[in-house]
Amino acid sequence: MNTVLLLVGLAVAVFVGFNIGGSSTGVAFGPAVGSRLVSKTGAAALFTLFALVGGWTVGRNVVATMGGDIVPSSAFTLAASVGVLFFVGLALLISNLFGVPASTSMTAVGAIAGLGLASGNLDWEVMGRIVSWWLVAPVVAFWVCAVVGRYLYPYLEAWFALDRSDSALFDVDRSGTVPIPRLAENTRPKEVFWSGVVLAISCYMAFSAGASNVANAVAPLVGNGAITIDQGVLIAAGAIAIGAFTIARRTLDTIGNDLTDLPLLASLIVASVSASIITILSQLGIPASLAVSATMCIVGLGWGRATRTTTIADAASAAIQGEESATLSTGALAAETPERAEGAGGTADGGRPERVRPIGDEEPTDLTAQDLFDPSATGRVVMLWILTPSLSAIASYLLFRVFPVYGGA
Repeated sequence: MNTVLLLVGLAVAVFVGFNIGGSSTGVAFGPAVGSRLVSKTGAAALFTLFALVGGWTVGRNVVATMGGDIVPSSAFTLAASVGVLFFVGLALLISNLFGVPASTSMTAVGAIAGLGLASGNLDWEVMGRIVSWWLVAPVVAFWVCAVVGRYLYPYLEAWFALDRSDSALFDVDRSGTVPIPRLAENTRPKEVFWSGVVLAISCYMAFSAGASNVANAVAPLVGNGAITIDQGVLIAAGAIAIGAFTIARRTLDTIGNDLTDLPLLASLIVASVSASIITILSQLGIPASLAVSATMCIVGLGWGRATRTTTIADAASAAIQGEESATLSTGALAAETPERAEGAGGTADGGRPERVRPIGDEEPTDLTAQDLFDPSATGRVVMLWILTPSLSAIASYLLFRVFPVYGGA
């Protein structure tokens, strides 16, 4: 019986890892694939490698938290582990049905918390610390990107244009015995540098995804001692690789998710900030959502960019006098038109950029092109981020109250 349960648990763990690889590869490597820096196969290989490194290093802290700190590891019998992993898989199913990237980390913690409530051994101090970071991290993500959007983004946009030429970056010189790659005729050194930055940040995102998500697939099985932490990381990484090389190709075809609907510069800022937040939290052993942090980065960056239409003094004066402040555009990060780029940030020939217009000089109409996000869609996403962990905890509690298969029962 135990062998059958272990096989079921491993199957569910592989299913979870498979879906993580399928969705997260598009998030991490969408910009790189979309700008032709790497093929879909190359993206899958790099994502697998760096997700493994993230899980093998920083991810161990998250596995320890989810496998024995929220509830004692003794509570994770094989049956209880299968139950917890079932709810993680169910969350993936719900998110796919609604088209929303629900947080597997938050849902997994919810399922473990339900187990702890049912068994009466939930560590409230650990749970409180995790939930506190769930509240703090999105706020930090929003304000960091809001500051960047308001004060730095136009300058970055003007100085570090990330446009790619239509031709390949490199040619291969095959005249000698050994093929030697060389810069293509129309390739500029600046283009090569920023292409390398895009690829490096994609790998960083993969590292962050591995550090945060490996625990979602195997923490209960590691907690009950069915597998070691080394085996768990390898199993999760293998399942993530299968997803990266198969179903991830569809997400890469559409250039990932919401991150890659943005201009490349904005995508890099969002990726860098969100991945840094998740890596830091993973180092602290806090299971957190990359999707939540990334989305709040997108909203913060767009909001900050849009607020450049008015100064703080003008906004404060309008608030005191009861007047309506300047209209903010949610399309503030939409792709630049050539006319706008030439007149407000850079030159058409790629020379030294013109002066960036100061805060308060930009008009709302200068920032509108297309909506950065749909408010109704954003509301649905936030609702599901709250709903799925809550339902996971409630359903897990009811399951383990009716069937007390946890340790010590």
